[in-house]
Amino acid sequence: MSWELLLWLLALCALLAFVVQLLRFLRADADLTLLWAEWQGRRPEWELTDMVVWVTGASSGIGEELACQLSKLGVSLVLSARRVHELERVKRKCLENGNLKEKDILILPLDLTNRSSHETATKAVLQEFGRIDILVNNGGVSQRALCVDTSLDVFKELIELNYLGTVSLTKCVLPHMIERKQGKIVTVNSIVGIIAAPLSTGYCASKHALRGFFNTLRTELATYPGITISNICPGPVQSNIVKNALTEEVTKSTGSTADQSYKMATSRCVRLMLVTMANDLKEVWIADQPFLLMFYLWQYMPTLAWWLTNKAAKRRIENFKSGVVSPIYTFLNSYQSCRKT
Repeated sequence: MSWELLLWLLALCALLAFVVQLLRFLRADADLTLLWAEWQGRRPEWELTDMVVWVTGASSGIGEELACQLSKLGVSLVLSARRVHELERVKRKCLENGNLKEKDILILPLDLTNRSSHETATKAVLQEFGRIDILVNNGGVSQRALCVDTSLDVFKELIELNYLGTVSLTKCVLPHMIERKQGKIVTVNSIVGIIAAPLSTGYCASKHALRGFFNTLRTELATYPGITISNICPGPVQSNIVKNALTEEVTKSTGSTADQSYKMATSRCVRLMLVTMANDLKEVWIADQPFLLMFYLWQYMPTLAWWLTNKAAKRRIENFKSGVVSPIYTFLNSYQSCRKT
C-alpha cells in the first residue's frame, strides 16, 4: 500500500469520525461528558442505593420527579418545600410507585428565606436518619420582567431565595459532611447561570452567583476528595417555573400556562441528574437542541454568542411588550433564527 493511499484513507476516516460526532451532537440532549457517563459510567441503581437524600423544592417540577425516581432506588428521602400539602402528595406518590416504606420518607417543611430555621432543620434530618449523604439544592424561583420596571424587592427576593437560602442550608450541612469526610452537594442551577437572557436580570444574577459560589467551594474542599460538588445546568424543562416566576412586583407571578411541549421531559432531565450524582460530575449541561448549542457557544465562542444574543434579545423584548407568552421560547427561537441568517 502506497503512502499516498494510506494518507487518503486516514483523511477519510478522520472525516467520517467528524461526521459521526457531528450527528451525535445534533441528537444530543446533554454535554458529551454526561452522555459518556450515562453510556459507560457508574449506574445510579448501583451507586445511590441506601443513601439519605435531602431534596429542597420537592413539591413540584424537577424536585417532585427527582423524589419519585429516587424512591425506586431504595434511598431514604427528606422532602422539603414551603407547601406541606404538596409534599404530602409527593410522599404518597413515592410510596405508591417506589420501593420505600413510610419510615423512609421524612416531610420537612422549609422556607429557604428563613435562614434562622436551617440549622434546626439540619438537626432534624440527622436525628431522623443519622446522616446526610446527598443534599440537592433545588428550591428557587424565576423572573420575567424588564429590569427598568422591576422593584428592588424582586431582586432582593431572588437573591434571598435562590442564592443566600441555598448557601445558608449548604453551610449547615457541610460541617456534617466534613466530619464524615464524604457527601454530595448537588445544586440545580440553570442555562442562565452560564448565558445571559433578557427579562431575567435578577434570576440570572442569582444563578451566576450560585455557580461562582459552588465552583469556589469545590476548591476549598480539595482536601476532602470524598465530598463532591455538582452543578446541574438545565435548559428548558417541563415544570411550573414560568408559571411561578416573579414579575415586576414581588407579590405578582406570571401565572403563565403556555405550551411546554418544546421543553425537555422532566423525567429525562432527572435521569441525567441521577447519572451526574452517581458519577460525581462537576458541572453538566442538560438541554435539547438548539439550547445545548447555546452552552457551547457561550463557553467556547463568546463573541459570536454575544452577537447572536443581542440580536435575539431585541425580538424577545418586543414580543414580551406586545404580550407574547413563553418569552424564553421566543428568545431561543429568535436565537436559532439569527444563526440561520
